[in-house]
Amino acid sequence: MSKIDEEALAEAYNRALALEKSGEIDAAVAAYQQVLEIDPDDHGGAAVRIAAMGRGETPPKAPDAYVETLFDQHAESFEDILVEQLGYAVPVLVRQRLQDLKLGPFKRMLDLGCGTGLTGGTLRDMVDDITGIDISENMVEIAHEKDLYETLYVAEVEDFLEDNDDEAFDLVTATDVLPYLGALEPLFFGAAENMVEGGIFIFSSETLPEEVFAGRSYMVGPHQRFAHAETYVRERLAATGFELIEISDINVRMQDGNPTPGHLVVARLKG
Repeated sequence: MSKIDEEALAEAYNRALALEKSGEIDAAVAAYQQVLEIDPDDHGGAAVRIAAMGRGETPPKAPDAYVETLFDQHAESFEDILVEQLGYAVPVLVRQRLQDLKLGPFKRMLDLGCGTGLTGGTLRDMVDDITGIDISENMVEIAHEKDLYETLYVAEVEDFLEDNDDEAFDLVTATDVLPYLGALEPLFFGAAENMVEGGIFIFSSETLPEEVFAGRSYMVGPHQRFAHAETYVRERLAATGFELIEISDINVRMQDGNPTPGHLVVARLKG
């Protein structure tokens, strides 16, 4: 990769942000396109910001460089921000649903986008062996220090699922992963490929009112996070060999004092 002109990039990005904040959408989009020319890997998530303003093509996922940078930067303060400030309680909801549905205990769990280990920690006593994977090395280091996981990998989720040849898992979790993915086929298909028959796949997603989707399967919402239509989630699960056990409405997190509507989905891999 050729060296990025960091100064020019910072200048272009700040200009684009300022234009976006002042509501000058056309100028902001043009400025973000300039950012992409300077930094094609898109560490700042310009493509996602353009989509959040309702312009351009919705990318199939957030750029890897952007997700990695975002989480590497926030690793130290991640739990404080997520749990204390944003009221993120999805791992606890995952545990409740598994217990209420009388699922588990499990032999091998794969925690996709494990972050600092919130979900792994919540489910630790229900599983013999946990593998965690995250794109952010800084996050994985924090998870490692907690001594919750038997195995940890630094990798992009879809790449890992495609390349992995470890023993199959009977529980796969993906909490707060879907907001960084648009198209869900690679994730669902990859999960199915790495699971035992009858294995449980549990994940959270964010959503928006149906009329906002206007027939689209997914879109980038106002906070640069992907939202998925419930019908799309259901269709993709069925197409990749899963049977839906339940889909429940949840509040994923508080953002600017408002709840973020989403779904908690529990599915079983058909035999």
